Amino acid sequence: MTAPETRNERKERTRRALLDAALRQASERGFAALSLREITKQAGVVPTAFYRHFESMDELGVTLVEESMRTLRTMIRGARNTPGGSADLIRASVRTLSEHVRSHGEHYWFLVRERYGGTGAVRQTIGVELKLLTGELAVDLARFEGLRDWSTDDLRMLADLIVSAMLATVLELLEARPGADAEITADAERKLRLIFLGVPHWRSR
Repeated sequence: MTAPETRNERKERTRRALLDAALRQASERGFAALSLREITKQAGVVPTAFYRHFESMDELGVTLVEESMRTLRTMIRGARNTPGGSADLIRASVRTLSEHVRSHGEHYWFLVRERYGGTGAVRQTIGVELKLLTGELAVDLARFEGLRDWSTDDLRMLADLIVSAMLATVLELLEARPGADAEITADAERKLRLIFLGVPHWRSR
């Protein structure tokens, strides 16, 4: 016999339903275009129930950013822990990125749309989260041979180039015609290799 659902479980299920409903709609047409009534209707709750879980639409949007960035962080963390040299890291990163975009498309659509077209707290939070992500990657890059004597600023610049290249690839994958993934990932590998080819020759001024 299945145990009855607890109050906390019901609360979490409703919260999850609100987040999922908002993510589905925001990934299609942007968070700013959503209304509280639309979200609660799709989540199957009355509008007043929204405020038991979020103080405002901004808080809901920020929560979605944090969830989506966790998805992106998990992807990058898994790729950068690949043993081997830069070629192995690049190959694993691009492969993992492609797989993640296909399995977490709504999260990536949300980040891409809100990063370039969003407003207010949601866009600001994405900017802050991307800076934190770049900082984490810069720390990891310092472990590579040839990068250990780089300055913090130069490591952050390299990390920013890598993150920007990967976000551009995300957008290409999201907008791709069927069957184009292999071409896009091969191009992404070449771009990242080009970045790393410049590493031994870089000298900051």
